[in-house]
Amino acid sequence: MISLQGLGISPGVVIARASLAHERPLPHIEPTPTQRTVEAERERLDQAITLTLKQLRKLRSKLDALPEEGRIEIDALLSVYERMLSHSRLVRAAHRRLTEDGLTAESAVQLESDVLAAQAGPQPGMPEEEIEGARRREGEFREVARRLLRNLTGVSFRAFSDIPGGSALLAEQIRPADAAVIDPNRIAAVVSEGGGVTDHTAIMLRALNVPAVLAVPDLLTHVSDGSLVIVDGSTGRVTVHPDSATLASAREAMAEEARERKGIGRLRRLPSRLLSGEDIELLANVEIPNELPLLHRNGATGIGLLRTEFLFDESAPLPDEDGQYAVYARIVTEMAGMNTTIRVLDWGGEKGLARLRQLGIDDHQEEENPALGVRGLRLLLRHPEILETQLCALLRASLDGPVRILLPMVSSVNEVIATRQIFERCARRLRRRGVRLPAELPPLGVMIETPAAALTAGALVMQADFLALGTNDLTMYTLAVDRAASMGSALYTTLHPAVLRLLRFSVDEGLRARRSVCVCGEIAADPHAVPLLIGMGLRSFSMSAASLPQVKRMVRSLTIEACDDLYRRAILTEDPVQLHEMVSQFAA
Repeated sequence: MISLQGLGISPGVVIARASLAHERPLPHIEPTPTQRTVEAERERLDQAITLTLKQLRKLRSKLDALPEEGRIEIDALLSVYERMLSHSRLVRAAHRRLTEDGLTAESAVQLESDVLAAQAGPQPGMPEEEIEGARRREGEFREVARRLLRNLTGVSFRAFSDIPGGSALLAEQIRPADAAVIDPNRIAAVVSEGGGVTDHTAIMLRALNVPAVLAVPDLLTHVSDGSLVIVDGSTGRVTVHPDSATLASAREAMAEEARERKGIGRLRRLPSRLLSGEDIELLANVEIPNELPLLHRNGATGIGLLRTEFLFDESAPLPDEDGQYAVYARIVTEMAGMNTTIRVLDWGGEKGLARLRQLGIDDHQEEENPALGVRGLRLLLRHPEILETQLCALLRASLDGPVRILLPMVSSVNEVIATRQIFERCARRLRRRGVRLPAELPPLGVMIETPAAALTAGALVMQADFLALGTNDLTMYTLAVDRAASMGSALYTTLHPAVLRLLRFSVDEGLRARRSVCVCGEIAADPHAVPLLIGMGLRSFSMSAASLPQVKRMVRSLTIEACDDLYRRAILTEDPVQLHEMVSQFAA
């Protein structure tokens, strides 16, 4: 028996046969002068870029099979790769080397990616909290270069489709794009020699809910294909050729996990109510319609956030009013009288860039940081024809059940006023067409995702019917930390005094104006943070459907007095580390 120690990434105990996934290595690339013409090398590079973008689009098409958190993470990462393959520093510099130095396309890509990766990676004297983010940025340059070089040299990519079902996948390195094609219904666990707790791969594996251990030294030296292994994603221990006593202990751990899941399943039939009697509303965030069965199975009382980006597929024309209405009506009907909050299209930033370019409306294609440019409601107000079509479809669907309409990325009250005018104009147009609508139009709400929105929440609630706190982007913009690059790191944390104060201000203004306020960011899915938010005055939480049982179990163990006490202590805390400790210890 051999015991190996790595980093536990995603919890769970698995007993399985090892299936080793080897990757064909790239050839060593020297800065070699080309034997072709410069034009031929430029064409080779352009063809490799086109092929790589096509492969990324194929990867994106597989995202529907992933859990919500996985889709969000890999979609953001693929967007980063796509930007790096557009008119970026890497592409411009590689073309310049072809022209000025007469190198092969492979040499140009290798040299420039090495330079950019070194510049993006950890630097001498860099603060400890910035190192993980720098490593991820360095890895992004190297991953894009690796994909280009494989297409230039003809060395094929690794595939996991031939791995036997129920196996533990073992590899020297699992990259984020590899994680995107892992089927959690077939692969029982993932173990690799490389990787870290906060890198993109780790975040992806946690989202897939696959037991995983990364950073296991000399893993492939000690394990052969078909070896029996025990993978413990909580402790980070990998046991090879376990003895009978160790196997028995692992089986008992697996049985305990199964009992825990069964107990959580029973929660679905119980009310979401504090011990002190207050009801808490637990809703689900929905990315695509096929998540609805899980929503019902886990006891959600409605949809707190239905993202509509799935309707705007890059390979199809923009959906018309009838097409959108058919989808919304089907979802609203299936919700059987429960509230369905539908967010209008949230394009811009890292989302929908390729589609925007196809439509010729990429307003921010030259921006260094698209997340700070034209996105969300700003983009829709520049192109009101897209917004009007969607609002008309939503208005029609509101006759099939209770619908609320949510506006993303609001930063000023004039945006809400302009949207409400369009909204009411759409209603008048539909009625002139003879379309029957409810006597009272659906509520129109705004997402609080920017410090500007949080600080002007008092004005916004005078124009909006409800508020939704989008804590993911609010945290990013408040802390000046790239959400896609830093999720899971110490830099990106919603439990920060500054974020907490903005949330408190928004909640106070919403409640003072008698508007409903719901949290629909990742913090709503954190059972440890929910008591703090209840103490702040929140009574509505929307999260991934998979997170509902754990949050409900926490809610049912709380009293309003304990939550109030936690909030009063937390709001006076200035140190993010102390705030984390306080919240964690409260729920321990």
